[in-house]
Parts: sequence; structure tokens; C-alpha cells
Amino acid sequence: MPNSTFKVIVTRKLPNTVEARLKELFDVEFSQNDIPLNRSELVTAMQRADVLVPTLNDNIDASVLAESGNQLKLLANYGSGVDHIDVEAAHERGILVSNSPTVSSSDTADMTIALILAVMRRFKEGSNVMESGDWQGWAPSAFLGTRVAGKTIGILGMGRIGTALAERARAFGLNVCYHNRKKVHPDTETRLNADYYENFHEMLSKIDILATCCPLSVETHHILDSKALSFMKPSAVVVNTARGALIDEAALENALLKGSLAAAGLDVLATGKNVNKTLCELPNVMLLPHMGSATQEARHEMGETVILNIKMHQDGHRPPNMCIPKF
Repeated sequence: MPNSTFKVIVTRKLPNTVEARLKELFDVEFSQNDIPLNRSELVTAMQRADVLVPTLNDNIDASVLAESGNQLKLLANYGSGVDHIDVEAAHERGILVSNSPTVSSSDTADMTIALILAVMRRFKEGSNVMESGDWQGWAPSAFLGTRVAGKTIGILGMGRIGTALAERARAFGLNVCYHNRKKVHPDTETRLNADYYENFHEMLSKIDILATCCPLSVETHHILDSKALSFMKPSAVVVNTARGALIDEAALENALLKGSLAAAGLDVLATGKNVNKTLCELPNVMLLPHMGSATQEARHEMGETVILNIKMHQDGHRPPNMCIPKF
């Protein structure tokens, strides 16, 4: 029987299998709809919960944490990134933060490859013509894209997702280089035949495709700004499946409009659901609604990881997927 003195509150609708398992194990309260809680609702939930299960739409900053209840001891995030949570402020209040970091790596890497193919082979333009009814039949010079094999991909962030992407990139005949805080293990570099660039801007001048796979932080916010974009080839493409704020969206828009960048594929946007209308209308930009981890398998496994983190905490142990404050 669930412990009625141990309260778990979930802020969004989760997959049915995940909710059913949570209900079996805990005294759990689910959101009655699938829209983000407003600030007042979020504070109220945090004042009543022992464990809160937030998602990336829940902005849990220091001011929100200051109003949380004394019983709140764990933020068991449903998702990998925790840039929406002030981990340091939570730590100062004795609140642990955990995430579900590994389960969606392959799915996000798959989505990145899909976006690369989409923008380099002009899928959006072809699909638009077919759906409009204006297609006049096959023509030898119509919708000429760019061959993927033989090109060079630069991966920003060679963590789990970046490594999974590099594996797929090699299968598509791409040359791989990467920029990271530090070099990966030599065995990994050898296996992927990946070249390390300590200088991000130097890498940008060498590549045909930039794929962003790093977390959002103070250091990486707008890392792809107008200066960085100026180092890229006019024939290059940018694909972002990580966090929207890694890219200065105004600078990206300007580069695309003036032709100093060939195309972009974006699964995340700096403005969240307020989509940039210019980017929507550009034929060489493919936009997706944050679908990188949107597989049934990944979302179920994310839930299982959240449950494991909660259960370990309830049993008096540190959650296995702890997010450690940087300070």
C-alpha cells in the first residue's frame, strides 16, 4: 500500500503506464489537465508535496523555492535538462534535484539525423509543393539538395547524445569533429574517428553541419551568436535538438535571410511556444515542436527513472540521478 504520509505531486500529464506505476507505489496527485501550472499553482503544489515531479515547463527559480514547504525534499525532474530549476537554491534549502538523463539519447540522436536529412535534401519545400497541389511532375533541376555523405559534422557537446549522434553520423558517411569542455576518452575518439577542436570558432570554419548537443548554462547561452555564425560556410547548416537559447535566434534569422547560412533544422526554440514567424516562413528552415525524446519507449523509460529516484529517496538513499550544484 502507498504510504499516505509521503506525498508525490506531478505537474503534467504523463504516459498512462507511468502514472499507473506511480499510483501503485506512492500517494500521488496528478495534474487534471496537460497545461503547465502557473506560478501560484506551482508554489501551492510545492508547499504540500514531499516530492514534486516537474517538467521543463516549470520554472522553479530561487523565488519559487523560497515559498516551498518544509516537507519538500526532492524535485524528481521528468526529463534530462534541469536548466529550468535553480539547483543551487534548491540545495541551499535542503532540497535534492534528480533527473532522467540517459534514456532519450538514441531517440534525440535519431531526430538530429532526421533534421539533417530534411534540411539538406529540402524535404519541407518538396512536401509543401505536393500538399499545395502545385507539383508539375519530376524535373531534372527541381529541389536539388546536398549529398550528406562526405560532409563534415561538428558536434557541440560530446556527451551521451553527442556520442550517439557521432555513431549515426559515421554510418551516413560523415566525417566527425567535436567541441567539448574536454576531450573524450581516446578509445571513443578512435572508434568514432572523431577530431577534437578546443576552439569552437575554429571548428565552425571547418564544418558543413553544426549539431548542438550540449546542456544550456551560463557558458553556453547564445554560444551560437552572430560572431560564431560568421565563421561558418555559406553552404553550412545548423541543427539544434538541445535547448533553444544555445542560439541567438535573431542572429540565426539574419544569417539565413542574407544567405550566409544555407539552412537550419530546429527542434527547440529560444522563445518556447512563441514561434518566430520569419523562421516559420523560410523554405530552408524545418521547425519541430520539441520532439527529440518523443517516443513511447523513451517517455516510459523516463518515468521509470523518475520512479527509481523517488523510491531510493523514500527509502533513505541518495537518488541515483542526482544533479550536483556547481557553486
